[in-house]
Amino acid sequence: MVIVDASVAIKWVITEPYSDSAALLVGQDLAAPELWLAEVANALWVRQARGLLTVEEARLCLRELLAAPVEALPMADLVPVALDAAVALRHPAYDCCYLAAAKVHDCTLVTADGRLARRVARHPEFAPRVRLLWDLS
Repeated sequence: MVIVDASVAIKWVITEPYSDSAALLVGQDLAAPELWLAEVANALWVRQARGLLTVEEARLCLRELLAAPVEALPMADLVPVALDAAVALRHPAYDCCYLAAAKVHDCTLVTADGRLARRVARHPEFAPRVRLLWDLS
């Protein structure tokens, strides 16, 4: 299983740097905390509010993401681990939910969130679980 976060998933429907790399993940056993759907909806709203997408385009992108082959992981088991990670990393707990999913399910998180990756890189417990999208080979 590979955990993907919203920064990767949004690249499946919005062409931006590393969208091709994100597309290569589709077909693998993908999962994400169920929070990912709210985060991609927010990312679509931001783009719509900035005039980069129409409302209908944002809705179409969301429909595509709702159909994406990503297992939505329940949050209840992840939130306590996410809180501990947030405290240790001094990073928002909602981002740490993805890291918690990787820890709880003993797998890797793929992200395009450089800020999260930099925080995690300094923490030996979490660093081995995170790969940046652009570092995938």
